[in-house]
Amino acid sequence: MTTTTIELTMRPMATAADAEAFRTLNEEWISKWFRIEAKDAATLGDPQGKIVATGGQVYVAVDGERVLGTAALIRFGDGIYELSKMAVAPETRGQGVGRRLLTYMLEQARDLGAHTVFLGSSTKLKNAVHLYESLGFRHVLPSELPEMKYDRADVFMKIDLI
Repeated sequence: MTTTTIELTMRPMATAADAEAFRTLNEEWISKWFRIEAKDAATLGDPQGKIVATGGQVYVAVDGERVLGTAALIRFGDGIYELSKMAVAPETRGQGVGRRLLTYMLEQARDLGAHTVFLGSSTKLKNAVHLYESLGFRHVLPSELPEMKYDRADVFMKIDLI
């Protein structure tokens, strides 16, 4: 069995190709497990306007020119961000791309002045929930977080960065 080394570089979304990878990688996992909701389509179709222009950021994990992972920090208020739309290319899942991307994103959240990062996930996504737990996210009641209007969300978590 041969293994290939992934040389990851993490950076903010910078090109139309990055935005397209953000859309396609997320559409892949969402449509596999759930359905693409109107809020998904709006965010994935205009990450610059829906995320970056409102004080958040989309990040990409790249190997050479190929985007292998994406995720967003959506600003909800002073020091409060939602981790959203985290996706890893199917052929590289289980190789640490998601862990490295999430670690990078938490560093970036601190640099943005975040004191809290929260997320909504699903019990169907056991590996994702385990990843969040392993990096310090804790389960909370949905009433402890800003409202997230996704039908699929039944796991609610947050991490305090200060």
